[in-house]
Amino acid sequence: MTETSVSEGFSWSRHEGVVTIRLTRVEQHNRIDPADVAGLREAIAAASTDDTTFALVVTGTGPATFSSGYTLSALAAGDIDDSFESVLNELEACPLPTICALNGSVYGGATDLALCCDIRIGIEGSRMFMPAARIGLHYYPDGMRRYVRELGLAQAKRLFLTGMAIDAPEMLRIGFLTDLVAADQLTTRTAEYVDALRACEPSVVRSMKRQLGAIAAGDSSALNDRSAYETSLKSPAIAERIKRRRS
Repeated sequence: MTETSVSEGFSWSRHEGVVTIRLTRVEQHNRIDPADVAGLREAIAAASTDDTTFALVVTGTGPATFSSGYTLSALAAGDIDDSFESVLNELEACPLPTICALNGSVYGGATDLALCCDIRIGIEGSRMFMPAARIGLHYYPDGMRRYVRELGLAQAKRLFLTGMAIDAPEMLRIGFLTDLVAADQLTTRTAEYVDALRACEPSVVRSMKRQLGAIAAGDSSALNDRSAYETSLKSPAIAERIKRRRS
């Protein structure tokens, strides 16, 4: 079954167990506007609550930019609330594995959007920067937390405090990117990750993602929680999958 929903700034679709969110405001470098937030929230919720969906992919349109982030006009007008950061928190909390397929460069709040995803695939020739300090914006705490968690304190300080741009090989080196490919290989590489996820047991992927996140957040109880492990040992799925591998 295929579902599709289209709005001015993005579209989302569900096909063969994958929800794909595609930013489509190409002439504005795929910026995200306040009017997009409700629809993005709807797409994330649709993926998170559907048992037949096993992955969520976020990507952009065009050859140059994945996204320039949240619109600066709202910031300049003082017309801003916590809705953008809230929808990013919902993306980060999505129980499914999430893939960000960055079809170009990424700036500002879109760098935080990418860090909300579990796997980030970038293309050669792209770059990133976080201009918050240059425009006089003290970034919101959850965004800084994600930078520190994913990149480490030294790199978070480098990117936030200087506003310096870095290129794709450096994005890969510091862990902003999981994978780096030629532009014409982005679709293929994304499909390879999707196929790898398709081959895994969905309930185990979800439970391991949840526990890995808790461990990364410093939850000491998660280090000693063996419940999901023990449940998986007794599940029919493990016996069936091992049987298939032996046959």
